[in-house]
Amino acid sequence: MWGTATSSFQIEGSNDIDGKIESVWDEFCDRPNTIKNSDNAKIACDHYNRFNQDFDFLDELGVNSYRFSISWPRIVKDDLKRKNQKGLDFYSRIIDNLLSRNIEPFLTLNHWDVPLIFHEKGGWGNRDCIEHFLDYSSIVTKEFGDKVKYWITHNEPWVIANLGYNNGTHAPGSSNFYKSLEVSHNLLLSHGKAIPIIKSNSNQSSVGIVLNLSPGMPASKSSEDLKATKLFNQYFNEWYLCPLYGKNYPKDITADWVQKGLINSIDFNKEGDLEIISRQTDFLGINYYSRAIIRSEEIPEEENLPIELVAGDKTDFEWEVYPDGLRDLLIDVDQKYNPGSIFVTENGCAYDYPKEDGAINDIRRVKYLDSHIMACKEAVQKGVCLDGYMHWSLLDNFEWAEGYSKKFGLVHIDFDTQERTPKQSFWAYKNLIEKNLK
Repeated sequence: MWGTATSSFQIEGSNDIDGKIESVWDEFCDRPNTIKNSDNAKIACDHYNRFNQDFDFLDELGVNSYRFSISWPRIVKDDLKRKNQKGLDFYSRIIDNLLSRNIEPFLTLNHWDVPLIFHEKGGWGNRDCIEHFLDYSSIVTKEFGDKVKYWITHNEPWVIANLGYNNGTHAPGSSNFYKSLEVSHNLLLSHGKAIPIIKSNSNQSSVGIVLNLSPGMPASKSSEDLKATKLFNQYFNEWYLCPLYGKNYPKDITADWVQKGLINSIDFNKEGDLEIISRQTDFLGINYYSRAIIRSEEIPEEENLPIELVAGDKTDFEWEVYPDGLRDLLIDVDQKYNPGSIFVTENGCAYDYPKEDGAINDIRRVKYLDSHIMACKEAVQKGVCLDGYMHWSLLDNFEWAEGYSKKFGLVHIDFDTQERTPKQSFWAYKNLIEKNLK
């Protein structure tokens, strides 16, 4: 399956109409010094009013799938129990429009924009609040269970936990390391608890979760760099993969946190939790952008071995372009965890190119697409059950704390006029899809 991906808060705009309640990201954007250039998403791509035009681009691309998210604050009233029918009606129009074009909807329930009232009740840091997510999941799956086959519970729990609750650069802007670990656990637990609800309301459904994964590689062969890389991989990748696929949380990183005084112990993992978290899913979504080159900070630089790994070209986000990392990651996850079906649910790059003579020749994004889709092909040739690729993103959009300064879209958005312009990468992706669908 070939597609593109978006998320509700980043493109929809219309943040205070048709009964939508305030989200944690609405409140975060209103705080001073949280978003680059004091940007906000009140209009964004105006997708709420222009989705039919945007879906014309999907038709032109020739994709047969589209990953999008539902805005939880559009779906419920401020008691988090009663449904807001106008919000459901909007997504009904979205889904019907996609199906009329023979495009399979991949629906994400939580792509970060949770209701502010949910956060004020404790949010992901409060185990009791999981019930609110289950109520919301039930509302949405009852409404669309006969139309939507592919369901994603959460997008990138590492980002929610670490950026939202540890270093505070994302909403809700908290800084508490232990709480961030508790948040990660509650997200995984809510995922496991939501699976039977989704399955009950959507008979032919395929249910999964999306993880952002970044393979860590040691900068040298020193024992210090090797140890640091092992700990990085346990925190960034295995902390989520292990419990999802029937294993406990990684021990080495937990012991390291205790030794450093960051935590005393982990007491949020209750009896029976891991059994719920590891309930069987139908697919795993992987978001891949780059690898991580790891250098130990435990010893002075002059006492370590010389650096052997050096980063190559970087995107505007300062992320290294490393397509081999995608191939190796897919193979590694497939062999270690046997998820069955894998989708690359996000893969893309931030590059900003000016419009010249009405065209945008984003040649580096074209090369990025070519190389990363080739990496997917190589993984399939090694036996990986890769069932889909979704490019991030269809549109230039609100890039969270970076505001509108980072451009990931295949389609350029002029945020002053809302004019849409397909980039050269749009046509390159169209050609790749046509070639690979034959």
